[in-house]
Amino acid sequence: MTTLHAEESMIITARAEDLYAVVADYRAGHPAILPKPYFQELTVEKGGAGAGTVVRASVKVMGRVYPVHHIVSEPEPGRVLQENDLDKPGEFTQFTFEPVNGGAQTRVTISTEFVPSPGLMGFMERLMKPGVARKMYRQELRNLAQYVGERRTVTAN
Repeated sequence: MTTLHAEESMIITARAEDLYAVVADYRAGHPAILPKPYFQELTVEKGGAGAGTVVRASVKVMGRVYPVHHIVSEPEPGRVLQENDLDKPGEFTQFTFEPVNGGAQTRVTISTEFVPSPGLMGFMERLMKPGVARKMYRQELRNLAQYVGERRTVTAN
C-alpha cells in the first residue's frame, strides 16, 4: 500500500516529560495546542490521558471539513504517542519526544502516514496533503512551545 508522509520537528526548551504530558492530555493540554482554524473541535469519547483514549475531531482544510476518529497508543511510553485512525486503517500520527542538550530541551516531531484516495482525488492529495499537514504541524509545535512556556511562567509566579 502506498502512503504519503508528512513530518515537522522543532526543538523546544522544556523537558520531554513535560511536553509529553501536555500532548497526552486530551482533555486540556492537547486541545489547547491544536492549530486553529484547522481543528474546529476535539471530543473525548473514552479516557482522556494517553493510551486507550478515543477522540473525535473535525479538521477544516481548503474549505472542506474532514472528520477524524482516533484511538491513542503509547508504543514507547514517555517518548512516542500515536493516534491511529479508527476509520482509515493504515493512517496514523505520531508525536516523538527526544531529549537534547542534556534534557533541557526536547526535539518534538509530529509525523503522519496517510493513505491516499484512488483516482483524481488521490492525485490531488499527493500534491497538497503533505504540505498542508506540515504547515499545521509547524503551528501546533509553536503552540506547544508557547503553552509550556506560559505554564512555566504561571508556575514560577
